Amino acid sequence: METTYRVYQIDAFTRTRFTGNPAGVVPHADGLSDVQMQAIARELNNSETAFVFRPQANDHDVHVRFFTPTTEVPICGHATIAAHYVRAIEEQMDTRSVRQLTGAGILQVDIEPVEGSDFRIWMHQRLPAFGPSLSDVERNTLMAALRITEHDLGNGPIEIVSTGHSKVMIPLRDRSVLNDLRPDLAALASISRDIGCNGYHLFTLADPDPGILAHARMFAPAIGIAEDPVTGNANGPLGAYIVQHRLIPPAQFRSGLSCWIRQGEAIGRPGVVKVEVAVDPALFTPSAVRIGGDAVIAFRTEIRL
Repeated sequence: METTYRVYQIDAFTRTRFTGNPAGVVPHADGLSDVQMQAIARELNNSETAFVFRPQANDHDVHVRFFTPTTEVPICGHATIAAHYVRAIEEQMDTRSVRQLTGAGILQVDIEPVEGSDFRIWMHQRLPAFGPSLSDVERNTLMAALRITEHDLGNGPIEIVSTGHSKVMIPLRDRSVLNDLRPDLAALASISRDIGCNGYHLFTLADPDPGILAHARMFAPAIGIAEDPVTGNANGPLGAYIVQHRLIPPAQFRSGLSCWIRQGEAIGRPGVVKVEVAVDPALFTPSAVRIGGDAVIAFRTEIRL
């Protein structure tokens, strides 16, 4: 007997269709097997597809799993935005918070109605964790794979940072270096296996646009993502990294950092992520991170399995 599943294509971190980061969403996925979910994710061929299930216990409200075209991952920022945007649209939610069970644990998601019967979705991330920094050998190997030199680097260490799904933070001196990147993707995938981190988030604070703190690009070929357009699980850690290493004057984040980060311009899918970092008032270090974003429906269809 066949079952019909609704499937959405959502462009996250944008309100303009065909920009931002596309994610598949199956809002009522109960009954799908792991093999079927992986097949759907491969067929949609987005960097991630989110599958939404009924809760398994009283400590959460919804269970969400995330698949790239090749593997399951514990958490995904833009697909979380997409999944809860679909839920908000289908159920016409009011302002509320929900507890989302993921492979990275139970995380809070906030639904915020905005003008025009639309919604902004906020995702609370795990406490930021820093390090390890790369060894000299790893650092040199990574720079060769990225095809950059010491002259191309900006302020701050090359460091692994996580708020649930780790990324290597790599500061660059200006936007021309960022936009001209042509990395060796096979080499990056090999390095990921050595350092235990599959994503490389390159950013610059130089040459900002009005209202934008940083511009960024993210590569994760080890999990089938050559370049991700706009990455929630990279820009949340980036906000924490900026605070941790005081890459902007402390006066700008003394009561917390609130900023917009733009990504995706180099591949023609620009989008923006709102990043908020709570700061410990005694230590001036990051104590909590959440990211916010808009979304738009690209299309909706059905699959019978």
